[in-house]
Amino acid sequence: MQAELGETIIEAETIQRRVRELGEAITRDYQGREVVLVGVLKGAAMFLVDLARAIELPVTMDFMAVSSYGKSTETSGIVRILKDLEESIEGRDVLVVEDIVDSGLTLRYILDYLLARGPASVRVCALLDKQVPRRATVPIDYTGFVIPNRFVVGYGLDYAELYRNLPYVAELQVSHENGGGPEPL
Repeated sequence: MQAELGETIIEAETIQRRVRELGEAITRDYQGREVVLVGVLKGAAMFLVDLARAIELPVTMDFMAVSSYGKSTETSGIVRILKDLEESIEGRDVLVVEDIVDSGLTLRYILDYLLARGPASVRVCALLDKQVPRRATVPIDYTGFVIPNRFVVGYGLDYAELYRNLPYVAELQVSHENGGGPEPL
């Protein structure tokens, strides 16, 4: 199978405009407070950096790396922490920055893990909210875009570590070597 880019779902300019709007909303909601942005690697890295620049408050950044996909296009349902936070979040306001929320399993695991560390608050900012039935209930306090159930790449999202560097979000299609045409995942 070969992966190919399909339809552009969200243009680069549209993403940047929405990131600025999210930064303004977060600035209003956390006025007078410092926020710890917790980026979920690797997918949320580009979004987190742009979002941090759009927030007009003191922010610190930390990162977690978790795995639930491997090299597949579907979650395994098993979440493993590959990199933990380096700083304490006890008594601090935490904003988890995610690239995409679909099943909710990974985010639910992360939220439960962080809440056990005694933060003052934990909220979620997701670039993409994929419209699929959730397997776990999760709050999304700040949403960039709601997208249909398609496998997408770009602006940090990948397929087998490729396509993260695209400034836009596109659907990924797979061509089957047996002569079949492109199929959406």
